[in-house]
Amino acid sequence: MTKRKKNLKSTIWGGRFEGVSSDNLIKFNSSISFDKNLYAQDIEGSIAHAEMLSKQKIILKKDFLEIKSGLLKIKKEIETNKFKFKIELEDIHMNIESRLIELIGESGKKLHTARSRNDQVVTDFKMWIRSDLDSILDLLKQLQENLIIQAEDNYETLMPGYTHLQVAQPVTFGHHLLAYVEMFGRDRARIKDCINRMNECPLGSAALAGTSYPIDRNFVAKKLNFSSPTRNSIDSVSSRDFAIEYLSVLSLIGINLSRIAEELILWSSNGFNFIVINEEYTTGSSIMPQKRNPDAAELIRGKSNRLVGNLVNLITLLKGLPLAYSKDLQEDKEPIFDSSENIKNCLLNMIGIIKSLKINKNKMLKALQKGFPTATDLADYLVTYLNIAFRDAHKITGKIILLAEKKNCSLDELSLEDLRSIEPRIDSNIMKSISINSSILKKTSFGGTSPRLVLKAISDAKRRYL
Repeated sequence: MTKRKKNLKSTIWGGRFEGVSSDNLIKFNSSISFDKNLYAQDIEGSIAHAEMLSKQKIILKKDFLEIKSGLLKIKKEIETNKFKFKIELEDIHMNIESRLIELIGESGKKLHTARSRNDQVVTDFKMWIRSDLDSILDLLKQLQENLIIQAEDNYETLMPGYTHLQVAQPVTFGHHLLAYVEMFGRDRARIKDCINRMNECPLGSAALAGTSYPIDRNFVAKKLNFSSPTRNSIDSVSSRDFAIEYLSVLSLIGINLSRIAEELILWSSNGFNFIVINEEYTTGSSIMPQKRNPDAAELIRGKSNRLVGNLVNLITLLKGLPLAYSKDLQEDKEPIFDSSENIKNCLLNMIGIIKSLKINKNKMLKALQKGFPTATDLADYLVTYLNIAFRDAHKITGKIILLAEKKNCSLDELSLEDLRSIEPRIDSNIMKSISINSSILKKTSFGGTSPRLVLKAISDAKRRYL
């Protein structure tokens, strides 16, 4: 056991150490259990690095060709589950390099020329995050598409709009769904900004100071589809703000998903009964046979906490680190991988829920007939037709609502005489103003809930997002 460890130390750290690490440290120091997720990026980056070394005549072309062939073989081994990951080799980089040397011999030892694991890992990490954001972008687009389809099917479906969870004003269900289309549209814009900002290649920064070898960082950056190399070698290996930004973006997506999940949970409850969530996304109870629980939506709501927690985790990790690299940065990957897995599961389930959602239009309309949703329209009538200042109109409307409450009726069920008992100048035009249909049709300001505008907004959303 001791001899194996001594040979291992010689492989990774050279001749600096006489003794061996404890078994506890070997386990504690190893990151292979999670950073093996970076294998594809590590291999792609290594091939680009080796090709650059060959182009710059730092290694022979035959060395590059052997390295490339060996790395591609290792990639196939990993993808077919034939690769044996070793905890004592610490990370994905040393696992791949060690296997490469086994396969091709001396040429494999030349791969690490002019680079460090410090610039290697952050390059792999950026490439992984960039690719992951592309897949999240696609899922967000699918979610928007299904929201738009439901909005188009329900552009005239009336429902209560709420503030403070109290009935506020009439809106259409289509208009309500388009609010989330806009939220997820901003999430997509943030992802694109994040990708653009992080798309600089750190490879070639080496440990922290750059390298004395005549490397071509622009060549490597172009090979790996980065816009340019990073500009400061110390910043390159020590900064993880791109990872924090990634987690921030995912947290915001999670919050938006949590908000729509919360509404779906409320709307599917017996108190609302506005919607029916498909059985595929609900579960039963172990004791109450009548139950159908919106567990998918509840889990989406719950996962948002986890996403925010991972963000706080990484922010806290980074805040006290001096430049340049510290081993603490090994802790940057697990919150990233965890958030990635969870946001994708949330998006996939939300896409399924929205796609299969059934709408109880009659229940929505019935709920709209409570809570005096056209009270603001009544105040607007007093301003427009009777030239009453809005503050006074607000007060008069409040008195009319009190009268309706005493009579246990809606505003449009009050007689003209009832209304004139509060404000004598009211005429018959008021009846058109305080009907629900009239209220909806008159909301014609840009971004309003008028069905005509909702159809235009749907067309615009298709053009902008789909």
